Amino acid sequence: MARLRQKNAHVVRSAEERRAVERFSLNTVVNMSLSWQLSAHIRNICRDARDLVYTRQQDVLHWMDRGIASSIFEEFPPNANVTSLQSCSSTSDPWRPCACSYSLNLEWFPCQLKYCRSQGPNPYKCGIKSCSKGYRFDFYTPQKQLCLWDEGS
Repeated sequence: MARLRQKNAHVVRSAEERRAVERFSLNTVVNMSLSWQLSAHIRNICRDARDLVYTRQQDVLHWMDRGIASSIFEEFPPNANVTSLQSCSSTSDPWRPCACSYSLNLEWFPCQLKYCRSQGPNPYKCGIKSCSKGYRFDFYTPQKQLCLWDEGS
């Protein structure tokens, strides 16, 4: 365990590598009353969501391959594409539907081994490389006023 201990733990670190922002289009919802079929934890973690939580179509296909009934999922909004909607940050009407965005940034996380050069021909492991990465979640909202955090983006 001593080898895993971080030196200078009080230092604020910055990432050596910045990775691209990954975007997710959340165009399907999970019925909260049936969410126990996916996980017993969804109800507790998403308790503020009341009726439904968003997910990706890829996740729905994954769960359906594992035997989860399609009846707990619903395309939301029906027959609409989240990416074709106007973003909430550029919509002036607070009652208009729009595509809301939520961004999350991991500013520092260990991502791979770091190799250093020695005087010999082979590099050796000398630490852990750090990275940063961003995620952006786009989803439909029936009214801009339900997406107030997207004002300044």
